[in-house]
Amino acid sequence: MSRVVTLTLNPALDRSVTLDALRPGHVHRARGTRSDAGGKGVNVAACLADWGVPVAAAGILGQDNAAPFQALLAAKGIEDRFVRIPGETRTNLKLFDAETGDTTDLNLPGLAVDSATLDLVRALLRRDVTSDALVVLAGSLPGGVVPGIYAEIAAELRPRGARLVLDASGSALAAALAAPAEALPFAVKPNRHELEDWVGRPLPTLADVVGAARDLVARGIPLVVVSLGAEGALFAAADSMVHAHPPPTRVTSTVGAGDALVAGLVAGLHAGLDRVATARLAMAFAAGKLGLAGANLPARETVLAIARTVRVESLDVPV
Repeated sequence: MSRVVTLTLNPALDRSVTLDALRPGHVHRARGTRSDAGGKGVNVAACLADWGVPVAAAGILGQDNAAPFQALLAAKGIEDRFVRIPGETRTNLKLFDAETGDTTDLNLPGLAVDSATLDLVRALLRRDVTSDALVVLAGSLPGGVVPGIYAEIAAELRPRGARLVLDASGSALAAALAAPAEALPFAVKPNRHELEDWVGRPLPTLADVVGAARDLVARGIPLVVVSLGAEGALFAAADSMVHAHPPPTRVTSTVGAGDALVAGLVAGLHAGLDRVATARLAMAFAAGKLGLAGANLPARETVLAIARTVRVESLDVPV
């Protein structure tokens, strides 16, 4: 069984506020609030732990408010590999509009990280990552960290036999995709908007998304997963292109749905599932999480039942 490690360099305490309807410029009365220890890699690790996959979570935390993260990792049985530094981990505000089902994110600045801290994180990764490990590099970067950090980490870990799964955006994603072949990730999971940013043009149709995903595969990335919101997700590889359609789902919170998709992808890779089964499982993780607040999955039987309802369409498009 391969080891799974997630890396979150810029975690956050997610403060979710539910509103009857979001009206810019108006005073609102919150229907409810909750606070969750989060960040992309933390959320991925939480979902994997719920599924029963042994996982370690690495990254950087501010020691002044590390308690919620420590409690989450302990409760879910996630190995804590975070480095603590002085200061507070950032807080992100997520405004959920119950009328439309949309979430508005307000992401605050993170901790400033010095080179010594980053060197320590990288040394711990090199120590912990063994042959055939699955390593999830996820999320934005804190101040003081160069956009090419994910490519640098990939170049260090790939020779050890690790498979890197990247979920990033903006300059961090662009730098990782511009890396030499030996430093490219095994899989990337952009959403449609992030893919549009990378190609530099809108991708209004599925055919446009297929073409952009095909370009990434041609660059040497074995697996490209593009999340499409309510339209599901596209899974592209050199030998296949499939479109997974989500089942009708009651939405409690969209926070972390993309992270749950990544967790389902990693769970499929960890179990050695084929492409179609992996697509079904990834979509079931995302759909199951939509019915729950926080980075949580429903019971295993519920996720498997959802997976059986996911329609996977094989696209007759050469990749």
